[in-house]
Amino acid sequence: MKLLQELFAQGILSEEKMDDLKKQVEKTGKTEEEVILAKNIVPEDFLFNLKSRVFNISLKKVDAAEVPPDILVLIPEEASINYKMASFAKVENSVQVGMVYPEDIAAQNALRFLASQENFTYQVYLITPSNLANLLKQRKTISAETKKALEEIEEEKGEILENLGNKPLTGAIAEEAPIIKMVLVILRHAVEGNASDIHIEPSRDKLNIRFRLNGILHSSLSLPLKVHPAVVARIKILSGLKIDENRVPQDGRFSEKMNNKDVDFRVSTFPTLYGEKVEIRVLDSSTGLRSFEELGLTGRNLEVVKATIKKPYGMILFTGPTGSGKTTTQYAILRILNQDSVNIVTVEDPIEYSIAGINQSQVKPEIGYTFARGLRQILRQDPNIIMVGEIRDEETASLAVNAALTGHVVLSTLHTNSSVGVVPRLIDMGVRPFLIPSTLKAVISQRLIRILCPHCKIKTRPVEKMKDYILERVRSLPVSVKKEVKISDPLLIYAAKGCEVCGFTGYSGRMGLFEVLSMSDELAELIQKNPLESLIFKVAQKQGMLTMEQEGILKVLKGETTIEEVTRATAEKY
Repeated sequence: MKLLQELFAQGILSEEKMDDLKKQVEKTGKTEEEVILAKNIVPEDFLFNLKSRVFNISLKKVDAAEVPPDILVLIPEEASINYKMASFAKVENSVQVGMVYPEDIAAQNALRFLASQENFTYQVYLITPSNLANLLKQRKTISAETKKALEEIEEEKGEILENLGNKPLTGAIAEEAPIIKMVLVILRHAVEGNASDIHIEPSRDKLNIRFRLNGILHSSLSLPLKVHPAVVARIKILSGLKIDENRVPQDGRFSEKMNNKDVDFRVSTFPTLYGEKVEIRVLDSSTGLRSFEELGLTGRNLEVVKATIKKPYGMILFTGPTGSGKTTTQYAILRILNQDSVNIVTVEDPIEYSIAGINQSQVKPEIGYTFARGLRQILRQDPNIIMVGEIRDEETASLAVNAALTGHVVLSTLHTNSSVGVVPRLIDMGVRPFLIPSTLKAVISQRLIRILCPHCKIKTRPVEKMKDYILERVRSLPVSVKKEVKISDPLLIYAAKGCEVCGFTGYSGRMGLFEVLSMSDELAELIQKNPLESLIFKVAQKQGMLTMEQEGILKVLKGETTIEEVTRATAEKY
């Protein structure tokens, strides 16, 4: 009865009133918190701040609407209700759990058992009963809407559900209200949760829905496998795809009005062992209109890019894996170059964002409309600036080089691991070395990293191994950059913590790590004599080029991201 005694000690309760409440606790079997709140002796916030001090455990106020769905379901609903606890955040493999009664031995044992079963560690916080109620209510939001739609299907269709896989029925069921609502629920929660992608994946016994948030995939919900054909058919109808074709991949797109704004969705279907997998890219038009600074371009990299796009002709090539933000950077450049006095024509696969004033074209390989053919046609359209989605073959490479030689600005992508790998790759594709210096003006290689939440990031001293890793990378920086780097003593960096604003992930949004190679007289001479990647790298570093890892370390020292994010993106482990 520690709380009752503390209230007595503070003069809030008389001794007689305290004894009376103790008897009520023993008689009713209720907790002292429940009895105190029922009698309105003190407000809930006051009582649980008091409990936080008495039991020496941090009190958390969790915004239930900000908690990702996959985190809420880490603790089964029955356990959450019985033991008054809920999971609300996860940092790597450590789950943050809110408990109304963290002192309860039975609740502690239940949490310990769940953690061992699901193989996670945990950190316990105190939460109020009303906060727990909100978390439980939020947990039911997605599943309740989906469950209701499923119940409507069961009630209205009965036997038809048994035959959902039959082709004549799939399209019809897909246009019924319950399935329409179910797909809209999935899309809406992805948009409201700022997801970049939706993955709809059939397995042996269920249909899994996963969202990609800040580059990381999270499980969202599971549906009965029997609704899979109807869900896929509904998405195909929206995208204008063939609903009776499930043997080959298909691509499409559609738009929906969400929260009073039009959102574009790019759809890709893919046949798998248990049925068609659907990947939906959520395209927010505001993402395609970001400035260089918002993308993460700073310092020398920003200066090189700005100087390069002012040149009247030449190639700017982008490298990086799928999903590294290449297209967004290209659109940022096109937005600056997009003037009434120039003709900009693109050939893309696919067109991610529609930009007013730019002539955008979608390749269609199935009818022979490839990048090479599109580029050949573009040159007859009197363009000033050309964007080619990707240089995939010798013909496209040759056409792009010739376009740059004849006075055009050409933007395109090439698959290499780094910016210095572009030159050997172009030579492998049949481009003559003497043509490269006069056409290639810059190469931009990039990856995406998560940004620390500015509201909750915390200063920390790195462990010795991490400290050595940082200092070693700082020592390798170009002289012009190194002299501007300030190292605190002791060395302090920032770490992710998690708060209501960032959904307790510790991160908020993403930015790019860039490696920008600029053509110079010294590089031009080297490319014509001995274009080895290692030699090009040495000359580039001598000229002040930062590797993505080096730039990542600078962003860590500025408090913008973490070492873990940099090493994840650059595949270097300290």
